[in-house]
Amino acid sequence: MTLKPLGDRVVVTFEEVEETTAGGFVLAGASREASKKAQVVSVGEGIRTLTGDLVAPSVKAGDTVLVENGAGLEVKDGDQKLAIIRESDILAIVE
Repeated sequence: MTLKPLGDRVVVTFEEVEETTAGGFVLAGASREASKKAQVVSVGEGIRTLTGDLVAPSVKAGDTVLVENGAGLEVKDGDQKLAIIRESDILAIVE
């Protein structure tokens, strides 16, 4: 199955970050942070203005981005966990 997002939506896969305490407990890093790193998998065609002009997305497949924590809808594609987010939930492109 291939996900083709519509409009200004973007399909991403989040980088799993784990932190270990001094006692050896594993903590989910995303639970405390305001943003998470993600890899862009696919991008919609963009959003239309009120006059009907198409505004192309600012990101492309393969970009690494920072996304607001808790943004989007999580989906599974086989064993792979993906998220569908709006382009406005992307805070920055990591270069």
